[in-house]
Amino acid sequence: MAEKKTSGLKKITSMRLFMPIVCLLVIIVVATVTIPGFLNITLNNGVPYGYPVDVINRASELVILAVGMTLVTAASGGQDISVGAVMAVAAAVCCQILSGGEVSVNSLSAPIIIAFLAALAASGLCGAFNGFLVARLNIQPMVATLILYTAGRGIAQLITNGQITYIRVDSYQIFGSYIGKFPIPTPVIIAILVVALAYLILKKTALGLYIQCVGINGTASRLVGLNSTMIKFLTYLICGVLAGVAGFVASSRIYSADANNIGLNLEMDAILAVALGGNALGGGKFSLMGSVIGAYTIQALTTVLYGLNVSADQLPVYKAIVVVVIVVLQSPVFQKYMANQKAKRTSKAAVKGGNQ
Repeated sequence: MAEKKTSGLKKITSMRLFMPIVCLLVIIVVATVTIPGFLNITLNNGVPYGYPVDVINRASELVILAVGMTLVTAASGGQDISVGAVMAVAAAVCCQILSGGEVSVNSLSAPIIIAFLAALAASGLCGAFNGFLVARLNIQPMVATLILYTAGRGIAQLITNGQITYIRVDSYQIFGSYIGKFPIPTPVIIAILVVALAYLILKKTALGLYIQCVGINGTASRLVGLNSTMIKFLTYLICGVLAGVAGFVASSRIYSADANNIGLNLEMDAILAVALGGNALGGGKFSLMGSVIGAYTIQALTTVLYGLNVSADQLPVYKAIVVVVIVVLQSPVFQKYMANQKAKRTSKAAVKGGNQ
């Protein structure tokens, strides 16, 4: 009976999502202890309010970015650090079309769907540029995407003529808030749709397997007939498009295109979400749901620190400390070390019991 329990526990702890879920639960427990009423949810005119709602809502853009970052990391063994700037470019294109070039408008100059598709086209072009540099020219991902990381916000500034473009129209703002009295925030719905679509494509087609194969060994993948260049390019294109979706949501949330602040530092949080999800940053096998859980963990940590009155300037320090601890706990080296220590203790106990 004891052996069955041990076997069942070992099976649970060896699951890929075990550590990401445990890390998220630890953050929630700490938040519950340190912040009174952290789990409380209240209704105001049918709309829920509270820390849990804020975490789920505010993590939406990060979840969308984490999906694209997971694919890029798995295929190329590198990260796209330009996604925050690409968000700003997409927001600038979208708001510029909706405003007709004006700084602030109370009516739309074009249908939202047209502006949305234009934003996705612009962000997809950015992703294609990154993909070309990485997949075709074999430039290291961090170096290749550094170009748009540096220049992206300047491009967004050029598009908006250096102004913050305001779209004060309810039909646009609902994409960053609520649809009428529907209790689920619109960004959460969009994030769910993105994750569900990505999950279905990766599971119901061979794309997920191809990405893993290319990430594990690109040369061997070519020898068996896979176009590793195209697969890498495709992941960067998808990452760029998803950054455009996140930029659209972020722009709608603040009903404006602020090139300096939209997506600021989100690329680092997206990379951390992938790492916290138990994914190897060197490429290969990946867990999409692990990255999603990692995104919510990052946002929960941010919300908790703000709830403890940590200033925005000090926030990265505390976040870095917690993230380092979590990543170390999930690292294969640390887990192997703990397994070896456990084996040694078991061996000593067995020897001691035999002597008796």
